[in-house]
Amino acid sequence: MTCRESDMEACREAIRHGSLSFHMASRVLPAAVRDPSLALYAFCRLADDAVDLQQEKAAAVLRLQDRLERIYDGRPDNAAPDRAFARVVEEFDMPRALPDALLEGLAWDAMGRKYETLSGLFDYSARVASAVGVMMCVLMRVRDPNALARACDLGVAMQLTNIARDIGEDALEGRIYLPLEWLDEAGLSADRFLADPKPTKAIRQMTRRLVMQANRLYMRSEAGVAALPVSSRPGIYAARFIYAGIGGQVQRGGYDSISSRAHTSKPQKIGWLAISAARAAMTTVMPKSAVLYAKSLPETEFLVQAAGRQNERRSRSDAIFEALSQVAQCEREQRDALNGAEGRLT
Repeated sequence: MTCRESDMEACREAIRHGSLSFHMASRVLPAAVRDPSLALYAFCRLADDAVDLQQEKAAAVLRLQDRLERIYDGRPDNAAPDRAFARVVEEFDMPRALPDALLEGLAWDAMGRKYETLSGLFDYSARVASAVGVMMCVLMRVRDPNALARACDLGVAMQLTNIARDIGEDALEGRIYLPLEWLDEAGLSADRFLADPKPTKAIRQMTRRLVMQANRLYMRSEAGVAALPVSSRPGIYAARFIYAGIGGQVQRGGYDSISSRAHTSKPQKIGWLAISAARAAMTTVMPKSAVLYAKSLPETEFLVQAAGRQNERRSRSDAIFEALSQVAQCEREQRDALNGAEGRLT
């Protein structure tokens, strides 16, 4: 097995164990897109895990930024996802602003950022999800602004679904993504909820609002699938239906994502794959929907513009990483202080 083949096999394994929904959807992508997309998702999974699984999250994001810098310099780290993603960057001329946006979203997580409004939550979703959707379009050699805007809609919808499903798990980690103004309207505070997360009527209504927003964007996103290469349409429809199916499970659970976490079964996923194939076949004979030309969400417009710029290899100069460096320094100081206190007690 060559280095390239072994790298791809490592990427497949990472997705097989880390994202069953994407792994299932990727199986119906054409080979020319499937392997690059697995390399992309493996790098994104590596990035997410590198932050989520570390106690010093700010420092972990800064290390990821350095890794991405080396990938774009053509000297990736000696790790399968880095090498595979470096080949994707080179072959598809991936604009640097797109993976940078993903890292910015992870930086917001590392800083414990909360979101006052639904628009703020869209800002976050654009970075951690829509950026990946736009990179997928680049892998399909699609840079049409209308198609990119609908890909962004799909990314935001998928992230809202994830948030709606994970409210309880996030609360256990001290994280909350519900818009703070929604909590204010219900007479709640983020601190009170995180101290004692319960599936109250108010929280379930907020979860329902997230699912309804996601469903609206899933419907808008479908118009963009017809602008993709015919061979790629079943895979994108599959992602759309599988993730919307997770939202359906949240709905069937009474929008209670605290007492239990919504799951979908393998037979359900297979059923959605069949629906996706049928829907993709319909797009070859149906006229394009006028929704294709709807304006992009304001929160995702920067991604649409970035994807349209080729040969974009420079990193975004963003104050977020300066702030993150300060957070990382605080993390180190807190760790050193804790170690010093433990040393004095022994």
